[in-house]
Amino acid sequence: MEILITAIICLILGGVAVFMVKRIQDNNSKKSARVEAERIVNKAKSEAAKIKKDSETRAKDFEGRARKNVEADIHKQNSTLKNKESQLDRRLKEIEQQFKQKMEENERQLNTLKDREEKIAISENRVKELEKKGESQIGELKLKLESVAGMSQDEAKRQLLSAIEEEAKIEASKKITQIEEQAQKESEVKAKRILATALSRFASEFTSERTVSVLALPNDEMKGKIIGREGRNIRTLEAHCGVDLIVDDTPEAVVISGFDPVRRELARRTIEKLMEDGRVHPARIEEVVEKQRNELMKSIKEEGERHVMELGIANMHPELIKIIGGLKYRNYQGQNALNQALEVANIAGLLAGELGVSVKLARRAGLLHNIGKAIDHTAEGSYATVGAEAAKKYSESEDVCHAIRSHDEEEKPHSILAWIVHAAYILSSARPGARRPQMDSFIHRLEDLESIGNSFDGVLKTLALQAGKDVRVLVESAKVTDDQAVMLSRDIARKIEREVPQAGQIKVTVVRETRSVEHAR
Repeated sequence: MEILITAIICLILGGVAVFMVKRIQDNNSKKSARVEAERIVNKAKSEAAKIKKDSETRAKDFEGRARKNVEADIHKQNSTLKNKESQLDRRLKEIEQQFKQKMEENERQLNTLKDREEKIAISENRVKELEKKGESQIGELKLKLESVAGMSQDEAKRQLLSAIEEEAKIEASKKITQIEEQAQKESEVKAKRILATALSRFASEFTSERTVSVLALPNDEMKGKIIGREGRNIRTLEAHCGVDLIVDDTPEAVVISGFDPVRRELARRTIEKLMEDGRVHPARIEEVVEKQRNELMKSIKEEGERHVMELGIANMHPELIKIIGGLKYRNYQGQNALNQALEVANIAGLLAGELGVSVKLARRAGLLHNIGKAIDHTAEGSYATVGAEAAKKYSESEDVCHAIRSHDEEEKPHSILAWIVHAAYILSSARPGARRPQMDSFIHRLEDLESIGNSFDGVLKTLALQAGKDVRVLVESAKVTDDQAVMLSRDIARKIEREVPQAGQIKVTVVRETRSVEHAR
């Protein structure tokens, strides 16, 4: 490269010399120009030779340094390869050593297994010998037993099987009878509950003791106004309110009949408003019915909003709030549906607080557990299923919907929230007095327990305590001894098991007291 540069410089200098020669020729004589040109060319050649020599020297120095660098790199790589080779050799030796150790350990384990196999084979031979010896002894014992009992082994088996079969038949017969009785009682209870729930939601032409409302009138003249000319007023009322009005000989009273309690309330409010106004005709009736319907819907919504606010529940859909307010006019087994929903919500909140679960979520699920009772018959399914579907429709969580479905064992609870609502529903429904039929059965149950105790000889008085879970029997000490008191408690307990089904665990205590009284004078 430097030689090429030197050549280029020489060419440039030659060109300059030629240019100078031409210029000198123009100004001076040709002779002086030639001399000057030769001088310049000689000078350029000497400089070019000097540059060429310097370039060759630099090239030789560069070549020497490059060769030294390459040799140093080769030496370094060779040393690195030698180090890696030594490391690989050491690692290979370690692997070989580990392999040898594993082989030795495997050989020791193999020898141990061989020893165990030999011991097992010896044990099996001993077991076979003992089995043979045992079989022979059993055969001898069977022969001795047959000779002593006077019957063969097959006859003894047949006799034993027949006895067991007879006993099993008796036990099975008792169990079948018990199951049939229990199933019949449970089916009656469930059938009544299903019918009551279905009828409370179905607005049709059938009648029931829970489907009528009696409205008092100021006088009998109001009956004529309600009926109207040729029955026009009463037909208009029935058509717009969706109920039946029964105007009979009952003085100063009109019976409002209908399965939908909201419609009965609408009819009651409409008639009361018409009585206040005094103007009763079809056009006025239509106007009052529409106005009272709006006011009733508004009061239902306000009722729901008030209870939702009291429980501290937020972000509930307005339609669900309306349904909750509508529970005010629903009754189930003598218990107001809205009061029961509030009671279940409060109990569920208390249980959730004790268990460390969200209190607000438990109250929410408890308040919504029976909203299916406020939905009319157009929705198919049980009230728990209908309520869960309505809650799901209005963006309630799956946990809340599952708690609604499972509160009455419609499906098995599988979350802690569902178990809380289920327990709150049971506590609210099972307490004495919560529902009229249960209160009556509760009183009859206490009377039955006391009558069972009083039916035995020597009993002075029987007391059913702690909601019928503790029965105290007072006996005459002159007629009943201490030993007889123990047997008496057992007899009373067995009789309670027979005559009071599903009574649960009852403690029977027989009290025998002897008093000796003497007066000091």
